[in-house]
Amino acid sequence: MNPNRRHFLAASAGVIAATASGCGSMARSAPAKRKPVVGQIALSFHAASGSIVRQLLAAQGIETEVKEAPHEKMFEMLGKGEVDLLASAWLPGSHGGYLAPMASEVEKLTVLYEPYTLWGVPDYVPASEVSAVADLKKPEVVARMTKLIQGIAPGAGISRFSREIVKEYGLDALGYEFRNGTQADMEQAFESAVAEKRWVVVPLWQPQHLHHRYKIRELAEPKGLLRGKDQATLLIRNDARHLLPASALASLRRVTLGNAAMTELDYLINVRKLSPMAAAADWMERNPSIVAGWRG
Repeated sequence: MNPNRRHFLAASAGVIAATASGCGSMARSAPAKRKPVVGQIALSFHAASGSIVRQLLAAQGIETEVKEAPHEKMFEMLGKGEVDLLASAWLPGSHGGYLAPMASEVEKLTVLYEPYTLWGVPDYVPASEVSAVADLKKPEVVARMTKLIQGIAPGAGISRFSREIVKEYGLDALGYEFRNGTQADMEQAFESAVAEKRWVVVPLWQPQHLHHRYKIRELAEPKGLLRGKDQATLLIRNDARHLLPASALASLRRVTLGNAAMTELDYLINVRKLSPMAAAADWMERNPSIVAGWRG
């Protein structure tokens, strides 16, 4: 063989070997897929549904991270790609405006439950006296009803709707005041009033753990300011679907909970004092046939 040809073949082999070695090195050092980040609005029932999602993925060997933030901030994070999934968006009423700027960037995986907002009173307040929001204007009701209507964070749908109700019904002129606060502030104000058998209005929603412990009568609101039922929708960013195998995405698309299950989960967290992840694990263990249906 021509010496020059032998030299060429040897050199070529060396280049090929080096390239193969380099490719192997690159393959070994390629970064693994990052953990999907589940976003939750910073309220207990959102943590409950988010934990169901995380536990379902964990059962398939998929680790996740979680981030919490108030309503507006969480949707900003979703839009920026700082969270990959959101459990959940209440659509169309409560959170539709927040989602609108990024609606084309996400997939609606499933409807977890069907929440709605309400104004309610304890059942010891006679229905003959107070059965609708307009009844709060009756002189005999004004004389007895607690004027402070304690709410939660200002960005929550129930808070926005409650401010509208106070204005549209002219309740502010009669001394009623809606005040923002935390979920704990709202619950404490209601439970303190119930302990003293005071008449009180609570701006609330379904599902929520207070319904598990107290009989709360919803007030009719014919002007539609409470927006009716929403769909609590599990979202995933389109550019994050690759983080989950097809089987996991299929499982998430099958998840449904319903309001009764969510109320129970919220009770486990707030009254039994389980962590959201422990509450989700407890509920899933006691409902194996439902969970099996999600897994397919």
